[in-house]
Amino acid sequence: MINEQTANTTGRAGNHWTSAPMRGQDATLERLRVDRQLEETMVHGPDPLHLAKVFALDEKTAMRYADSARALLEQAAEQMPESRQ
Repeated sequence: MINEQTANTTGRAGNHWTSAPMRGQDATLERLRVDRQLEETMVHGPDPLHLAKVFALDEKTAMRYADSARALLEQAAEQMPESRQ
């Protein structure tokens, strides 16, 4: 996330600038981060190496996210009507 002070630089916005506008919202920064990682996994497949590179994650964390995404994909496939499979 960026703000008017960091938009012209490569640095990130500080916690003060990002947490204040998010206060009281349904979507927290943590939820947005997790949602973005899950979306990336759904688009590119549950590849822990890809996740680790894109989000600078530890390998164990990337493997955990990939396993969770794999389980979600399998669950979605099981719930899909047979006419769509």
